Amino acid sequence: MPVEHPDALPAARRPHRLSGGLPGLLAPGATTDPYRLRLYRLLRTDYPLGYDPALGAWLLSRYADVALALTDPRFTGYPHDGAPRGRAPVPLGLCRGNLVCGPLTVPWSTAAPAVERTAYVLARRIAGRERADLVADFCRWLPAGAAAAAAGLAHQDLSTLPRGARHRHALGGAGDCTGTTALREHALASFLANMLDDPDLLAAATAGEPRGDGSGSLLGRAWAETLRRDPPVQIVLRRTRTEVAVSGGTLPADAPVACLIGAAGRDPARFAAPDRFDPLRADADPLLIGPAGCPAALLGRLEAEHGLRALLTAMPGIRWADGFRPVAGGLLTRGPRALLVRPS
Repeated sequence: MPVEHPDALPAARRPHRLSGGLPGLLAPGATTDPYRLRLYRLLRTDYPLGYDPALGAWLLSRYADVALALTDPRFTGYPHDGAPRGRAPVPLGLCRGNLVCGPLTVPWSTAAPAVERTAYVLARRIAGRERADLVADFCRWLPAGAAAAAAGLAHQDLSTLPRGARHRHALGGAGDCTGTTALREHALASFLANMLDDPDLLAAATAGEPRGDGSGSLLGRAWAETLRRDPPVQIVLRRTRTEVAVSGGTLPADAPVACLIGAAGRDPARFAAPDRFDPLRADADPLLIGPAGCPAALLGRLEAEHGLRALLTAMPGIRWADGFRPVAGGLLTRGPRALLVRPS
């Protein structure tokens, strides 16, 4: 694996340091872009274990340590004991980590067509425009619109559905993750940004999705790679039940721990060329995606795959608007703020 060598940072971009030199995770600028500030890199290389008083938690940034905190029974949920522990799903990816992650109340045979129909309705509405923002006009509507469509709301009513009311149209029961769509919106926007950045991937998707190296569909692998490289949830909180040794030292018992998912997913000790978006990478890892059977995770992938197909069908010449480059924002949750495109 490549070895990471931190470069000297320009003074204006150097993260605020706490006592002992630890970069402040919630310092101004860090919450905007911890990747560009190289904050995650500094933490992995120089401060693999440190306490951030602003966050009130110990920071873990290396993949091996984060994986340990997510899977080892010596860690439990935080801030309360009712949070996931043991075999319950850890809040990760699109999963909110409910103790009872119930099945969809709407049959899957209804949910999947609802996602597909809603994606095509939204895509056709955008197709005739000279310019569109996929975040505002597509990503914010597809997750909730699909749920509303499955619940029987007519397509012509989707554009008037208030944002606050959209979360009440869930495809699952009270025990699952589907009632909140914000994380799926972020993940969908990141997925579309990654795909639009690579004309070859778009061409492959348009041509019918070759299966790559045989281990899954191209779009499915691109979706998983998005959750690794650009996770919608950047930080997962855990708590130690006893002292735990990690690569940077020893965590005390009964201590809050912040697992930096964004840092772990780009750890060069685990992933080759970790900043590169590569759906066909040989070192893909399902750990950072979240529970495979989570309803929100399943819906998120459906929305990504059907959403992209609908956009390419309605707008085969879709491309970035002149001079536009997507910029992601946020630290606790993260995604592109806008995706400005020319539909044709």
